[in-house]
Amino acid sequence: MRRTAAVCPMGGGATRLYSALTQTSSSPLPLPPADTNLDPDFCKEKKGSPVCPPDPVELLRQCEEALRDRPPRLHRTFIHLGDGDGAPGSPIRVMQWNILAQALGEGLDSFVRCPLEALSWSRRKHLILEEILTYRPHIVCLQEVDHYFDTFQPVLASMGYSSSFCPKPWSPCLDVEGNNGPDGCALFFDQGRFELQDSANIRLSAMRIPTNQVAVVNTLRCRTTGRSVCVAVTHLKARSGWEWLRSAQGSDLLRHLQNLVQKQAGAPTGDPEPDIPLLICGDFNAVPTEEVYRRFSTSPLGLDSAYKKLSQDGLTEPQYTTWKIRPTGECCSTLDYIWYSQDTLRVDAVLEMPTEEQIGPNRLPSFSYPSDHLSLVCDFSFKE
Repeated sequence: MRRTAAVCPMGGGATRLYSALTQTSSSPLPLPPADTNLDPDFCKEKKGSPVCPPDPVELLRQCEEALRDRPPRLHRTFIHLGDGDGAPGSPIRVMQWNILAQALGEGLDSFVRCPLEALSWSRRKHLILEEILTYRPHIVCLQEVDHYFDTFQPVLASMGYSSSFCPKPWSPCLDVEGNNGPDGCALFFDQGRFELQDSANIRLSAMRIPTNQVAVVNTLRCRTTGRSVCVAVTHLKARSGWEWLRSAQGSDLLRHLQNLVQKQAGAPTGDPEPDIPLLICGDFNAVPTEEVYRRFSTSPLGLDSAYKKLSQDGLTEPQYTTWKIRPTGECCSTLDYIWYSQDTLRVDAVLEMPTEEQIGPNRLPSFSYPSDHLSLVCDFSFKE
């Protein structure tokens, strides 16, 4: 989505447009700008209409071919945790990932040990799609998406994913020359596995004041089991010193979700589900000792963090979900989470984290991996 002006300063027309799109707690899906050009590497013209590759195997092969000169990709395996109380049928695979906005990666984030060539969109788009296609999740929750309309929406739609996107009202991407529009949160789901029951875009508030952070919430009905699940994706305020704001934003999201689940459970049509399970994916920009983490772990919604299952005691988060080197120094911390309703969902498998040796001395992003955040991937089942 190339803009006519190279730089869209914060507070300018583009900002006001996207601010208007996210004013209410339940906004319509933003429409693509009229000048959106679909990515020519994936979407070809056929009889005047764009056609994206429908075969995920072929698209994965295309990505691997485009990346044939890169170092080996990070090898990660699933740790299986079955305890036998899940509903019969195949599990639900969920991916959480801050993919790193292209404008931020090239323009503002200053990854001093990452070569500029490794940050080019021509390379990163193939790496991002390869990661998604390798694990083939039923639900994909992404943050820092600034190539939704031209790349991710059309390409994943061709493979059967429906999606929702909510841009940040004042995206920092708009300050970067040659930007591709604002970044935001995107939620994709496999239409073969789920049907959409309800959708809302939420602009998170702190003390009733709207902030620059957003969430996308979809209520989905599983076609295999007939049961519903409420899925949210969010990206809370970054940086040290903003802990109070993250806590307020997290509380606002929990309030929205509690209201939504109560509304769904009391819906007049059909038999209400007593407990609609929740899946909340996000880059919380908060380590496990922060107040916002405590708010989620002690919420009356009965949430637990899936990636604690990787630890020996089942109570400890991974050592890191992001590892980067900036001019201010090295940052290795856990900021990303998949929260789930522990009374109604069971974790069947968790994708392990790569080792320090695999990540390498220059950390992330790199020629092997397109983002400074690692993807989180879990398999869930409905409990009986």
